[in-house]
Amino acid sequence: MSLEQVSIASAEVPINKGVVMTQRTAVQPDTGEMPALGKKLLLLLAAGAGLSVANSYYNQPMLGRLAEEFGVGPAAVAAIPFATLIGNTTGVIFIAPLGDKIERRRLIVVTTFSLASTLVAASMASGFLPLILSSFFIGLFATVAQQIVPLSVHIAPATSKGQTLGFVTGGILLGILLSRTVSGAVTEWWDWRLMFQLAAALMFILTVLFAFKLPQVRPTTTISYSALLRSLAALLITHRTLRIAILIQALVFGAFLAFWSNLALLFSLPHFDLGPSAVGMMAIIGAAGVFVAPVAGRFADRHGSENVISAGAALVVLAFVVFAIFPGSLWALAIGVLIMDVAVQSSQVANQARVFALDPTARSRLNTVFMATMLFGGAIGAGLGGLAFSHFGWSGTCAVGSVAAGLAFILSRFTIDHDNQ
Repeated sequence: MSLEQVSIASAEVPINKGVVMTQRTAVQPDTGEMPALGKKLLLLLAAGAGLSVANSYYNQPMLGRLAEEFGVGPAAVAAIPFATLIGNTTGVIFIAPLGDKIERRRLIVVTTFSLASTLVAASMASGFLPLILSSFFIGLFATVAQQIVPLSVHIAPATSKGQTLGFVTGGILLGILLSRTVSGAVTEWWDWRLMFQLAAALMFILTVLFAFKLPQVRPTTTISYSALLRSLAALLITHRTLRIAILIQALVFGAFLAFWSNLALLFSLPHFDLGPSAVGMMAIIGAAGVFVAPVAGRFADRHGSENVISAGAALVVLAFVVFAIFPGSLWALAIGVLIMDVAVQSSQVANQARVFALDPTARSRLNTVFMATMLFGGAIGAGLGGLAFSHFGWSGTCAVGSVAAGLAFILSRFTIDHDNQ
């Protein structure tokens, strides 16, 4: 089913005793023409999404410096990225769905301004606990990227929604991959507080640009906030495509983070004896996958997303096979990273394209379900990959990634073609 073929004007809301019924929502009609999505606006959306999501990852290269400055151990300092992840999950679930209820430009501007203010607070943290609290709110408001994604799809022409989604998602991946490299360099050569100050300045600039450049988009529903949250479960129950897409992408992203969360452990082994900067270099190599995302989006627009999803899962398996066969080769790691990042990016674009097509009036909520489960799958993958590494070494991590991606491929081949919603 293509993106332009589906138009559902109702949202599903669960009622008492687990019974699900369809509740008609007061959908705001689009009486005016949507502004054209020009190259400058598309670039702003992609850059804004990438710079916003990067804020969730700046603290990772800082952990050694933070532990030293605040006098805490490795276990305690790990609370900083953990708090950021909890903030991410909270924001995806409780803030991102508001894009269907509140005018999108206003919501994006307020959230971006809040993110900038929180980054300032983090740069001024006088103690360890205030920094943990700031990290939670950084993660919470960094999910503005998940408000930008459905906005970009909403205003894109029907014939290029997948391509637009691929371009904006590419910006997000670039932000994730390069954030560690930039933060590591700034922290090593200057100061970790400067990194938060620079990030805050960028977010204040984005706030102004969003306020003046983004189009106004009317809310698509007037249901209450509580009903909005309940409708997340209803969407999941109603749409089989959604259930399949989130399971596939959770498995693919789990494999992805099983690799990236444990690469530093591999590099610390005597065979490599490499530091954090080496991980940053690998991230730069993986960033090349960003340029494939629009291509995957165009292919999904023209030929359907099924083949893109299956190919993506299969290529992730291939990447882990390369990692396992040549565990001591930097060249093999670089080739595998490039294959895997291209595959994960393509799979996500195609899966999101299918999800956004399910209900144009609920794109923010659909994106909430998609991203929340993808993040959960990534957390599970990272944990299992680390556990496998501690017991079986790098081959154990590769086994976890291969199995997860293999299951995603099987699901894509035996469920998507027969999915009739």
